[in-house]
Amino acid sequence: MLNAKTIISVLLIFIPISIAAHLLEWGSTPIFIISAVAIIPLAGWMGIATEEIAVVLGPNLGGLLNATFGNATELIIGIVALRAGLLDVVKASITGSIIGNLLLVMGLSMLLGGLRYKEQKFQPIVARLNASAMNLAVIAILVPTAVEYTSTGIEEATMQNLSSAVAIVLIGVYILTLLFSMKTHTYLYDVGVAETEILEESGETARASESHSRSPLWVWIIILLVATLAVALESELLVDSLEEATASLGLTSLFTGVILVPIIGNAAEHTTAVTVAMKNKMDLSVSVAVGSSLQIALFVAPVLVLVGYLIGQPMDLNFNPFELVAVVVAVLIANSVSSDGRCDWLEGALLLAAYTVLGLAFYFHPVIV
Repeated sequence: MLNAKTIISVLLIFIPISIAAHLLEWGSTPIFIISAVAIIPLAGWMGIATEEIAVVLGPNLGGLLNATFGNATELIIGIVALRAGLLDVVKASITGSIIGNLLLVMGLSMLLGGLRYKEQKFQPIVARLNASAMNLAVIAILVPTAVEYTSTGIEEATMQNLSSAVAIVLIGVYILTLLFSMKTHTYLYDVGVAETEILEESGETARASESHSRSPLWVWIIILLVATLAVALESELLVDSLEEATASLGLTSLFTGVILVPIIGNAAEHTTAVTVAMKNKMDLSVSVAVGSSLQIALFVAPVLVLVGYLIGQPMDLNFNPFELVAVVVAVLIANSVSSDGRCDWLEGALLLAAYTVLGLAFYFHPVIV
């Protein structure tokens, strides 16, 4: 039976195919599709390498490494798109990642897990803490747009300065959440036990131990570095062909940024969340989905704002109002569903229905205003 590593290894064949497509000038649409598929296994191997290195480094350094590289694929794609001047796509991908994790990933996890187990439980305390942090992130993202719409003729430099200041505050909050989860209140985030139990249930503990003893730390570091460089290469191909390809497919930059780019960057992580939910490990599944959304809002988005300023492609936090509406809706319904620490298949279906409605809205939304 094929396991996840085998599947993502097979998909690596799309890397040379994407390079050939670029060199032989197959056209923007084939290059866009092939490079998008190529990014999926690379993101998966980045995740595997990060976890293997984290095991060696221990809970504190390992947790920090996981937190840093958890959304590295989205960050790399965002930086490449920033360099290309696709600011609207970058902003859309930020909101799309938040929406996708809270509604699509958590919805699929609750639905498929709920079909196998009548009711699943997770820690309500952690859910409420994550909800509070997510509410703060939403408020911080809303503020620059609110300033824009309640001011007359606000200068671009002023909006950039405000966004940079907010970005620094968000990064500060992100550091505090890491300190809270990895130092002062680690007992609330004990997902390592769940991961061990999953391996034991699937009969892979021995193989995992052999893998750790057979592959030294430097091997996984090299894999992580090579995968990161390959993601950067594929992101260049993806971004270079994005506008022309999506236009030929009849898609807007808004829909591409909100729906397609986050799915491409998060596919491996999405699979993990759904898989563990189907093994009745909802604590870990919710941790992956909500934690990824928090990392996007508190770390990736602020870093992109600061990087944009440094590379001469200033990006502010003045988002399309409809994107903000979608984020607020996603956060509200996700907080409502997860606040009691239990879930079933119907709640998963509700989250997926909300994501579908928002996806349709973004598809028919004509332009970014």
